[in-house]
Amino acid sequence: MLLFGTGSVWAQTPKYANAFLDVGVGARGIAMSQAVVASANDATAAFWNPAGLTDMRRDIQFGFMHHEHFAGIVKFDYGGLAVKFSEKDAGAFTFIRSGVDDIPNTLELLDANGNVDYDRVQSFSAADYAFLLSYARKLDRKNRWSLGGSAKVIHRHIGGFGTGWGFGIDLGLKFQHNNWSAAAMFRDASSTITQFKYSTDAFRVIFIETGNEVISSSTEIAVPRMTVGGAYALHIKDKFLVRPELQFTVTTDGRRNVLLATDAVSVDPAFGLELGYNDLIFIRGGIGRFQYLKNPSPDGGFEGQSLSFLPTAGLGLQIKALSLDYTLANFGTSLVGLSHVFSLRLDLFKASNLPSDNKTKSP
Repeated sequence: MLLFGTGSVWAQTPKYANAFLDVGVGARGIAMSQAVVASANDATAAFWNPAGLTDMRRDIQFGFMHHEHFAGIVKFDYGGLAVKFSEKDAGAFTFIRSGVDDIPNTLELLDANGNVDYDRVQSFSAADYAFLLSYARKLDRKNRWSLGGSAKVIHRHIGGFGTGWGFGIDLGLKFQHNNWSAAAMFRDASSTITQFKYSTDAFRVIFIETGNEVISSSTEIAVPRMTVGGAYALHIKDKFLVRPELQFTVTTDGRRNVLLATDAVSVDPAFGLELGYNDLIFIRGGIGRFQYLKNPSPDGGFEGQSLSFLPTAGLGLQIKALSLDYTLANFGTSLVGLSHVFSLRLDLFKASNLPSDNKTKSP
């Protein structure tokens, strides 16, 4: 009901517009607390940083992910197709859905005589969709710099009550030299504007009778934010991989509940670590989502606050062209919110000219 607001038409720039995209895609990225802006180099890079698509190790990749969080209420699905056109450029298409299904519609619970009739209760779904079309290209002859972008379409469907459509652009930049990589991602670089329209016939009478205002349309604006990060790949005896990554997300839409916050700028850090053996088995972990929580007091109120963060952990297995990743993540604020995240990646056709992750990269 919050979507219907308090006026006939209104526009807003909420801090958490299109928050369903904050979940991320791919169990690897989620296992590293989303600290992958500098190292993502597969189909999921279209989401994390499209510039990383140029470092794909196969010509074609398919990526899939499904998980459920908040005790299975919210179902999240991802599908991606990435194609490497040449040594210098690549593209991808990404599909994301986050939805709550089988929601009871009780607006018509009472019949004309005021009696409760459960046969009149029908169910509906409330879902958010994102479609990304991405392209990336190497910028210099030494293939150190890459630039990428994604055209993003947002769609929201709330049963027969309303729909929304939005459009925005993401931009990414990546620098790779030997085992070092650095990157910057500008999400919603153009600002993503979503226009909602509501079918007021479905709820007008009930809203008027209960004292709620009826609106016919609204606009939501997601303002730009920047993520910068760096990673280093340490290779030991061509068998073992140790790759730490640190990144910072900077927002300018007001004070947020993050580690570093001011009225003008908020900075949210995240750290991820990936350990690999023989390009076959991977162990991943991370810490992120730093926030300050109020401490409960004996009298039922609050006194002071403490800093908290959410850890993540995951495993990866790569057998030739098939990669299977698993992550145990927390999308809530307590251990009750633990979710199991699985993702699958399938590589097709010949390997690209890029070296293995477990071998030293040339300049």
